[in-house]
Amino acid sequence: MVGRRAKPTVSISPTKLDPTSPNTILLCIARGFYPVEIEVRWLKNGQPEKEGVAFGEDFQNGDWTYQLQVMLETQPQRGDVYTCQVEHASLEAPITVQWEPRSSNSARSKLWTGIVAAVIGVIFFAMGLSLYLKSKKAIPIQPPAALMN
Repeated sequence: MVGRRAKPTVSISPTKLDPTSPNTILLCIARGFYPVEIEVRWLKNGQPEKEGVAFGEDFQNGDWTYQLQVMLETQPQRGDVYTCQVEHASLEAPITVQWEPRSSNSARSKLWTGIVAAVIGVIFFAMGLSLYLKSKKAIPIQPPAALMN
């Protein structure tokens, strides 16, 4: 395999292990590279991030290529940009993949959708109840014929 080179593909996978924790785990995954020597680093807003970084072991795929996972545990803030930067002998320039925390607009949007749906549900319930009660009043109750005599 001397002289053979395979370029890595790089992706970032965010995970929240504990929904109540502000921490997020960012997993940078480099796959399909050969030879095994590779350099993976995390950057936060363009600056190297050393704290909270954990390196997995190189894992050999069945096709003689390798993969590596590098984890970053962080508390992302609005406006932060996280970058996974990968350097490898097969690349002319480093591969960089960026990740930005989702704004809370997504959560707000879901909240407002729920509120609007609940209000519409209450309106339809009130209209249905009103129509039901009106129909009950519209039907005159006839006393039994035996009582009328």
